[in-house]
Formats: sequence, C-alpha cells, structure tokens
Amino acid sequence: MDNLGLTERARRIALISAIVATMAGCTQVNDWLKGSRTARADSPVILGAPEAEVYLNELQDLAAGDPATQAEIFADAESGAMLTPGPNTQLRFALVLATPGHPETNPEQAERLLRDVLAQTELLTPAEISLATIHLNNVEHFIVVNAEARRLRNSSSLAAQTEELAINQRLSNVEAENRRLRRDLEEAESKLEAITSIERSIREQE
Repeated sequence: MDNLGLTERARRIALISAIVATMAGCTQVNDWLKGSRTARADSPVILGAPEAEVYLNELQDLAAGDPATQAEIFADAESGAMLTPGPNTQLRFALVLATPGHPETNPEQAERLLRDVLAQTELLTPAEISLATIHLNNVEHFIVVNAEARRLRNSSSLAAQTEELAINQRLSNVEAENRRLRRDLEEAESKLEAITSIERSIREQE
C-alpha cells in the first residue's frame, strides 16, 4: 500500500505541476495576443513567417484531435523540419513535441529544438520568440517534475524490495527454528521411548 501511495503521489505531483506550468504559459500567450505585450514598432518583419494563430490553432487541433489527426499533424511537422530545415519548421516541430496528450510527445527533444530555435532569434518574429520561450520554460519544468516523479517511484520501489527481503529473511528464520524444534522433539521422543523401554524391562525382570 505504501508503494502504491508513493507512486500515486508522484503521479499527482507531475500532473499538477504540468497543468500549472501550462496554464501559466497560456496566460502569457493570451496576454501577448490581446496586446498586453506588443512588439516594438522597430521589430523586424520576417517574410514568410507564420502568424501566431497558425501555430496555436495547430496545437489546439493536436491536443483535442483524435489519434489519426494527431499522427497526421506530427508526421507533417516532422517531415517539414527534415525536408525544409529552418527556425520556423523547427519551431513548429518543437511545439508539437512539447504538447502533452499525444503518443509522440517528447519533452527532451522539444527542449533541444527550442534552444536551437532561440539561438536564431534574428530569423524569428516576436510572436515566435514568445511561443518558443514559453514552451521552453514549460518543458524544462515538466522534465524536472518527471525526474522527481521517477526518483519517488524508484525510492518507493527500493523500499518495497528492502521490505520484501526483510520479510523473506524473517520467514526463513521462522522455518529454520521450526525445523530445529522438530528435531529436538524427535530426539526427546526417542529418549522418552528408550527410557520407557528400560523401565518396562526392569519391571519384567522384577
């Protein structure tokens, strides 16, 4: 029960932390989209760069879509990053990898790609930089939480193994003691039988 409780607690910690981080990221994105965080007038314009809504709509479809839709979005983003490598296609693929709730989620790979993307900020729009920064913070936090959850599971598993070994040792000791008692009883019965036989012989001689 203790092992199951620790594992469940670790899972809850990971889930709650991921939700909090995601909500914080969404708040930042919403503020930016509503104009609370506007780009400077002298911000460079990147020709051909997707609008923020393009990224956000795809992530919404990915999070809420069925498995077929999710697989299609992932395959399209992956092929785009491979066939036409660049900060925009890398960002798109990284955001797909960073989004939880689909089979191809990969926070570690997303973290690496997002760091590469943010090393090329001169080729990104302010919106893309904001999206990359927010999701990088989220995946970094998610990785830390997952590591702590794994540590808790391993600790609980080790504790369970230690307890199991202790129980087995106690059972072994009890079984050894029972065998010793049976031998002592058999020896006592043999001695008693020998004494009884001697007494019977004496009585017969008398």
